[in-house]
Amino acid sequence: MLTLATRPSFHTLLDALALTAVDDTFPAIIYLQTDSQPEIVSRQMFRLAVAGYANGLRRLGIQPGDLVIIAHTQNLESIYAFWGALLVGAVPSMFPTLTEKLDADTYMRHMAELVRLSAVKAVLTTDEFAPQLQTAVDCQVFGKLENRDWEIGGEDTARLRDYQSANPNTIAFLQHSSGTTGLQKGVALTHTAVLNQLAAYSDALRLDEQDVVVSWLPLYHDMGLIAGFLLPLVQGIPLVLMSPFDWVSHPALLLRAIHDHQGTLCWLPNFAYNHCARRIRARDKEGLSLASMRLFVNCSEPVRYDSHQLFLAAFAENGVRPEMLGVSYAMAENTFAVTQTVPGRTAVLDTIDEHSLIHKQYAQPVPADHPQAAVKVSCGPVIQGTALCVLAGDGRTLPDRYVGEIAIQSSYMLSEYYRRPDLRPFSNGWYKTGDQGYTVNGEVFVIGRAKDLIINAGKNIYPQDIEAIVNGAPGVHAGRAVCFGVPDEKEGTELIAIVAEVKTGDPAERKEINKTIRQEVARQSGVSVSYVHLVGPHWLLKTSSGKIARAANREKWLAEVGNR
Repeated sequence: MLTLATRPSFHTLLDALALTAVDDTFPAIIYLQTDSQPEIVSRQMFRLAVAGYANGLRRLGIQPGDLVIIAHTQNLESIYAFWGALLVGAVPSMFPTLTEKLDADTYMRHMAELVRLSAVKAVLTTDEFAPQLQTAVDCQVFGKLENRDWEIGGEDTARLRDYQSANPNTIAFLQHSSGTTGLQKGVALTHTAVLNQLAAYSDALRLDEQDVVVSWLPLYHDMGLIAGFLLPLVQGIPLVLMSPFDWVSHPALLLRAIHDHQGTLCWLPNFAYNHCARRIRARDKEGLSLASMRLFVNCSEPVRYDSHQLFLAAFAENGVRPEMLGVSYAMAENTFAVTQTVPGRTAVLDTIDEHSLIHKQYAQPVPADHPQAAVKVSCGPVIQGTALCVLAGDGRTLPDRYVGEIAIQSSYMLSEYYRRPDLRPFSNGWYKTGDQGYTVNGEVFVIGRAKDLIINAGKNIYPQDIEAIVNGAPGVHAGRAVCFGVPDEKEGTELIAIVAEVKTGDPAERKEINKTIRQEVARQSGVSVSYVHLVGPHWLLKTSSGKIARAANREKWLAEVGNR
């Protein structure tokens, strides 16, 4: 397996054990779909399908160095397309396809601009979407490749040997940030950077041949692409994969997959812990064992202690234990992981004074019964080969417990933002993440995004903390609330606005919910809310990776209510 000790024997991603290991019958991927039998793809089947797809791409004129966008609904073909593009030396990039949660005009406009700026050679997408997309972009668009275009032949298996001449320092693929496919920065990652990350992260996870990764995560997100896709295939351990659309509608599929296939590792954003705990019915988890799990890794969003406790309470009877609830802090610019909690140990908790955090930007420890006590969950120490510091606004390095911007260095970093010479990711050798956080004895605590920070009367308000309070208010659709700042030019500060989805349309009930939200936010955070806007289901906009889009919802709210 790829570890820091064996790293010299891996040159490019095409040394992946799913492609090169001698045990052809061992499963590379177990693909799950609702109401269907699992589709088991052996290493031999995977290797031949990848080689065959590479052959199909060559027939379409794809050459080494060409940027290929893969905008499928998540399926096995999108997986073969990604690895097939790697095999021919092209640069693949996973993208969402157009769905009902994305605005069609915005998607098309931004995709066209991305194709122009990045000189995209081709877009691979669905048969249904290809004709519509072709009218918007200035490159080739292909629907599903016919079987005859990528049939597996003898020459294709021989083609697998050709990759050894590839340069490890060339760009392997691009990761794009989550969003509505606007002008996202293409994070260019070399084979060397990705292999360095996978080796160090595997060591941090104590990965071995007995591990099984279970994932529903979309492959256009760094957590899904690296942890839930590349890591298991490079390491040659089974990947149990399902559609994110299936999982959202039927979250018990994840538990069933873990039970049936003895899953050991699973990465989840924070909202997924709440979604599973609240949406999976007692009868759907009856008889299922999660005791095989080593780690559920909370990643991608600020981690909430109450989410972990909710998940633990809901699934303790199925074998979930506190030490299974791990945490990682990760980002595409670092390939993936920056930190990881130690497997087999519970994540470090820090009980601090929320008032001190807001007013002084200092994480003051307090007893659990303190009236302003808030529990923060550590993301763990940095993985080997990564350096991290916390910076003040003037660039000074801050000591433990002082909140500032997190900056990192590593051998896993991006080489550039693809074809964007105007964007310089490094400052004095450090990548400034835009995330706010603090450290304590080597443990990293992430508070939130600097760009989302609300400065209200000199207080630093982290919107996700307010959203968590609102999501717990009676009558509010859990997970469907957003908080943002609204400039008040008269007072020279930002006012706090909340938009929350509720099911009721009764004016009296909405008035009571509005009152409760204001009271609970004031009681739990000491913050006064200026605006509470209650809306019906499906009002809020989400990003392509399922996160609430604060900026987009702010603009929608301003347009709707007419505030300045």
